Amino acid sequence: MTLYLDDHPKEECGVMGIFAPNEDVARMAFFGLFALQHRGQEAAGIAVADGQTMSMHKGVGLVSHVFTPNAMMDLKGHYAIGHTRYSTTGSSSLRNAQPFMIETINGPLALAHNGNLINSAELRNELMQQGVGFSSSSDTEVMTMMLARNGGATWEERIKTAMKKWVGAYSLVILTRDCVYAARDPWGFRPLCIGLLPGGGHAVASETGALQTLGCEAIRDVKPGEVVSLSNNALKVMQALPEVKPSAMCVFEYIYFARPDQTWDGINVHHVRQRLGEELAREIINGHANGQTDSNGFAEVVIPVPDSSVPAAIGFSHVSGIPYNDGFIKNRYVGRTFIEPTDSLRKRGVALKFNVINENVRDRRVVVIDDSIVRGNTTGPLIKLLRNAGAKEVHMAITCPPIAHPCFMGVDMGTQDSLIAHQRTVDEIRQMVNADSLTYLSLEGMMRAVGRTDGYCQACFTGQYPIPVDLTSVKTGFERVTK
Repeated sequence: MTLYLDDHPKEECGVMGIFAPNEDVARMAFFGLFALQHRGQEAAGIAVADGQTMSMHKGVGLVSHVFTPNAMMDLKGHYAIGHTRYSTTGSSSLRNAQPFMIETINGPLALAHNGNLINSAELRNELMQQGVGFSSSSDTEVMTMMLARNGGATWEERIKTAMKKWVGAYSLVILTRDCVYAARDPWGFRPLCIGLLPGGGHAVASETGALQTLGCEAIRDVKPGEVVSLSNNALKVMQALPEVKPSAMCVFEYIYFARPDQTWDGINVHHVRQRLGEELAREIINGHANGQTDSNGFAEVVIPVPDSSVPAAIGFSHVSGIPYNDGFIKNRYVGRTFIEPTDSLRKRGVALKFNVINENVRDRRVVVIDDSIVRGNTTGPLIKLLRNAGAKEVHMAITCPPIAHPCFMGVDMGTQDSLIAHQRTVDEIRQMVNADSLTYLSLEGMMRAVGRTDGYCQACFTGQYPIPVDLTSVKTGFERVTK
């Protein structure tokens, strides 16, 4: 039993790759993954190579639970890749944990992946018709098997050949006996960055914060369509596929996924989130949303839904003039549990994660800043908590447009029918969650906060996907039901 206590889009995955001669690369990968834990809490794994052999350890759970001192003892080498997982293709289970490691005619191979191939079912069927068997329901295993079967004199050639067939989002790390490779899809959906280690060598990760944890300098993004090789032959860069223009970077990295210290596309995430709140306040003040003309006229205190909405609430308060304060206290140790609650506890699920500071909301008109509403199963209970604490009015303000369409590029937002904004008006949603008002930031306001007019995927808001997709596909499409 997995109990979700929030309604955010589910984090994608975090990947890590390191070449560090004369260093304990497994321990470095552990701390890098620890900095990426927010991107996935289902499973974690590290594979290490020493120039000849490869070893791996992975398991279900948090990074700190999977990697005990005993588990780390056998992970010796100069090269490492790591992964922390939230499932987007394939269910949450040990058999789908990453990296995937196999023996090939060209030596051992391991791969870890952040993203989602939209043509993975087709590629998987082709391999199965050729006699290839699979032990998981993950598209990452499909990618691994394709690399193992590709011809070519070098791994760079095999990777380039495979990338020509992969359609969708992928930021991945690949480990061979004597090299780490990093590759990013030509649309640039998912983030991937690389940096210089202070003791020599390089590291690559999903976010700059993980590289900074390891002391990296000269950090830059891996470019869309690029393959980077980390080995004794120094850093090598190959443009395997032409970069698609405009790119289709995931705007939700700024809204929710990334750590606030992440810099992506040259833009700091914390600053974008603060500007999202500022833009939202301006739209309310200017009467662009919900007919409001005076922000001070509908609320007396601004509170965030922690943690990702804190910068936005600060920005909203700054522009609107409404005082900022904490309203919710978050239990940061509650996220996922395998203990099934009783019916009465299930109905109080949000209270397991949030408690209200009654004195900050009692007898006040409250505006709550949140980054998104996906299925709508948390917003209503949060509002009820505030009303039970004595709030006179509760106004919801969301720092992105309504999410009306699912993501097929590596984010689990659920199916179209499960999205509360699909075929519902804003006022219908407001009534469902029992808010006094509900305001979404406009698409234009969101992009003003990002500071770009194009180059970002907005499909979950607009339904206009940068790549044609099968709207009926689900993340467990490879699963086989047995009785």
